[in-house]
Amino acid sequence: MKIAITGGTGFIGKHLAQDLVERGHQVVVISRGLYSRGQGPLPHDDISYIRANVTDTSELTRAFTGCTAVVHCAGTSEDKSQTFQQVHVEGARSAITAAQQAGVQKFVLLSYLHARPNIRSAYHTTKWEGEEIVRQSGLNYTILKAGLVYGQGDHLLSNLGNLLGKLPVFATVGVHEKTVRLVAVEDLVNVIHAALTDDRLSRKTVAVLGPEEFPFSIAARRIAKTMGRPSLVVLPFPVFAQRLLAWVSGWMPKPLISASQVQMLAEGISTPLPDSLALPEELAPKINFTEEQIRKGLPS
Repeated sequence: MKIAITGGTGFIGKHLAQDLVERGHQVVVISRGLYSRGQGPLPHDDISYIRANVTDTSELTRAFTGCTAVVHCAGTSEDKSQTFQQVHVEGARSAITAAQQAGVQKFVLLSYLHARPNIRSAYHTTKWEGEEIVRQSGLNYTILKAGLVYGQGDHLLSNLGNLLGKLPVFATVGVHEKTVRLVAVEDLVNVIHAALTDDRLSRKTVAVLGPEEFPFSIAARRIAKTMGRPSLVVLPFPVFAQRLLAWVSGWMPKPLISASQVQMLAEGISTPLPDSLALPEELAPKINFTEEQIRKGLPS
């Protein structure tokens, strides 16, 4: 199968491309950056790189031509160069139109576990609007609503590892923390492959949750222990203080935490919404958040 991946040079996209070629598929990696055949981040004869803007329908149509399926992984942390509205909504609309014009047979959208309307979070609402565009497209689709995903090259382990390496202190989001269920990227790409090949997931919206449930401070403790810093100090921090910190750090070149991240952790990332179905048991993520897994993803 020939499969196009938007956001293909991002954290999840790179892992997915590697997994798919190992399974015998051809992959077209689509990115805003420019790469030549064999010269991208993952040099391989069955991976080609195409430069295309996710909001440009004509560019995406050319990129999708000859592909059986598309995995739409394109996402963003909002900045001056691109907004949630542009990437999550206009990007989804462009990708769907391009897929229709190119004759793509399967469309997989990677969304967020708690994406929904009527909430004061542009990240959540624009992700949901993108889902609606896919659901109404008439294509054979699968929407995967995943929680926090971790692994080599991610933001979770790399950012938190860097912070804890400088100062072994962790401030919770909420005095009484909500829980998370972290998803290993290896598990997620396995689910994406199933969405491409398993008819049981056709025209469905599915939740992707990790096998363990715990407060996020437990994840921080496990990371600190893996780094040789078992004496991590955990400070209970009210949600409003984290929102204020997000607002202040939003003016920094590299924000400590974003408003959308505060919203995610404040409401928890462990319970699927009513719009999401459970995965079949054999496809559900199985990899625990162990020291071995953490070590694989920590910055060198």
